[in-house]
Amino acid sequence: MSFVAILGAGPVGAATAESLARRGRIRAVRIVDADAQVAAGKALDISQAGPITGVDTRVTAAADPLSATGASVIVIADTVKDGEWTGDAGLSLVEQLVRAGAAAPIVFAGPSQTPLLEACARDLKLAPHRLIGSASSAIVGTARSLAGMELGLSSVELTVVGRPPRFVVGWSAASAAGSLIVDRVPAHRLLAISESIARFWPPGPCAIGSATATIVEALIFGSRRMHPALIVGQHGLGAAGSAVMMPLELGRLRVLSHVVPSLSPQERTAVLRETS
Repeated sequence: MSFVAILGAGPVGAATAESLARRGRIRAVRIVDADAQVAAGKALDISQAGPITGVDTRVTAAADPLSATGASVIVIADTVKDGEWTGDAGLSLVEQLVRAGAAAPIVFAGPSQTPLLEACARDLKLAPHRLIGSASSAIVGTARSLAGMELGLSSVELTVVGRPPRFVVGWSAASAAGSLIVDRVPAHRLLAISESIARFWPPGPCAIGSATATIVEALIFGSRRMHPALIVGQHGLGAAGSAVMMPLELGRLRVLSHVVPSLSPQERTAVLRETS
């Protein structure tokens, strides 16, 4: 049976597992953590909610990281004891999985894992289409909510790009109710919204878990819409090898393509300043 492996039973890992199970599209989820007892408890808790929510995703737990080797998608999250997988420990974990034969796309769910994502591409020479950072995706919902409150509307279309924790909102192409936002909101109010976004970083575990689950499903099943997430490589918005969030087309267990969003000269300069 194919499954999604989540490395870490901490708050982000547990929230991702819960979101995947609640949505019901993934047949099996495995939570992997050295603290097997806590991981098993969280897996049981999520499984017991299945009959209530009407989904039957199989959620299990394991202690050995190599049990993630055969997964369709691997999510690097946070452990119960030490928090996020980062630095040399995180790089060693990914290297261990690769040496064991893991060929799945790797989704980095932790908000502090941007350097780890970049190191996996640079030091382990992993293909950029296999590496995705999902935590920053949650900040797009924050930007849309703030703009929606300013306008009194619930539907806002905008793009957020950048390298965490610094983001740039593409106001020049943002729209709501069929009109450009720049025609409806004064520039100083848009600037205030942009500056306030930094205060919402990092997002909470539930927001990250939901964003990560959406990306995992898109990787496995494909999607008709673009998904904002971090990628490395030749993306055109910063130094080569740097990670930048931009809209991605996902499917067939990889990043199929990316779209450089429409930005004003000032917005593009701001992105390049933050990512170079």
